[in-house]
Amino acid sequence: MTMNVPPVDRLCGLITTDLVTLERWSSQLHSALLTPLQTLDDAATEAGFRFEVASGFRSFERQLGIWNAKARGERPVLNDQGEPLDISRLSERECVFAILRWSALPGTSRHHWGTDLDVYDSSRFSPGYRLQLTLDETQGQGPCADFHAWLSDYLCSPSNPGFFRPYDRERGGVAPEPWHLSYAPESDLLAAHMTADVVRPLLVRSELLLKNAVLDNLEEIVERFVRVPGPSGTR
Repeated sequence: MTMNVPPVDRLCGLITTDLVTLERWSSQLHSALLTPLQTLDDAATEAGFRFEVASGFRSFERQLGIWNAKARGERPVLNDQGEPLDISRLSERECVFAILRWSALPGTSRHHWGTDLDVYDSSRFSPGYRLQLTLDETQGQGPCADFHAWLSDYLCSPSNPGFFRPYDRERGGVAPEPWHLSYAPESDLLAAHMTADVVRPLLVRSELLLKNAVLDNLEEIVERFVRVPGPSGTR
């Protein structure tokens, strides 16, 4: 990074500085990931998998669209078991925290940085299979179970060029997402500056649904759903 304190636009997904487009996956990622991602891709290929990127950079507006669609009931809001909730029975605060289990608050998503990506292995997919990015796909007889078992070992090995799983297990915030990888050499620099004070003015100006409930609970949201341990276990 060339700056000590990243600008708000960079932290919150309003600009695409330092991003490159990877045509193979139709995704944008931070340019610093090009070499380490190729290293990871090569290792997965050698192990017999077809490495794929489901999602890389996601803009503030894109995340806002996802959030608002869930707040309106146009997209399902899921419980801890991955089953749809009836959000009409929830208070605004309850709805906010239910959405946060599976979807980031706009302005705070790690996908805003281009340092984070959702990955999977398509080599075990049956014809016509549609990726869901659920825990069931990564465990037991799931089509990506073998890949994620291999990935767990790889991330702990000396061959790993710097990736880690920010949502590797249950911590009372974001639900576990073994498919979500972060490139620590870049993401740690950005995560250190993400605070409630940084994102609050942007949210105030935005068309965010459930805005009052979000702003009333923003400090708790950042602590529970935004701040995560780094690869060394520190926060």
